[in-house]
Amino acid sequence: MSTPPANIFLVGLMGSGKTTIGRALAKRLNMRFVDADHEIESRTGASITLIFEIEGEASFRQREADVIRDLTQQQGIVLATGGGAILNEQSRRSLREHGIVVYLRASVSSLVQRTSHDRQRPLLQTADPRARIEELMRQRAPLYEEVAHITVETGRPNMQSVVQNILSQLELSGWPTGAAASTDSA
Repeated sequence: MSTPPANIFLVGLMGSGKTTIGRALAKRLNMRFVDADHEIESRTGASITLIFEIEGEASFRQREADVIRDLTQQQGIVLATGGGAILNEQSRRSLREHGIVVYLRASVSSLVQRTSHDRQRPLLQTADPRARIEELMRQRAPLYEEVAHITVETGRPNMQSVVQNILSQLELSGWPTGAAASTDSA
């Protein structure tokens, strides 16, 4: 029996819960949490918004692909990718080959609600954020589905139930969650 990949990579649209769920999942599995957007900001010394503003989306996407390439070579991480990380074919391949990819799927209404007051999302700085989210969903959902080993709805009652759902699906797929999958009282 082969050893399962030692990483979990979370993909999904902005507002789907990748960072929040990723932190909780990493804690439950005693793994290191990494947020790709924070890694880009750390490497550049600039915010994602500023990078978009100064360099444009294409340059940001190249930086993102470089970070994904580097991070997928690590072991023992839970990685929250940026919503557009799957646009790069090499990034999709790296994610798929070096870990278990979990697609956090949310409804457009949930995404609009979760991102409505967030001014740090350059793609939503538009007159009609709902239309933009709908457009992004149409473009990206097939890519999320292509790369994902597991898909989890994030419209559940709370974050802990989503984490437990992921842990259960990881166990079913043969990933050794062991005692970490026990329910916390938190």
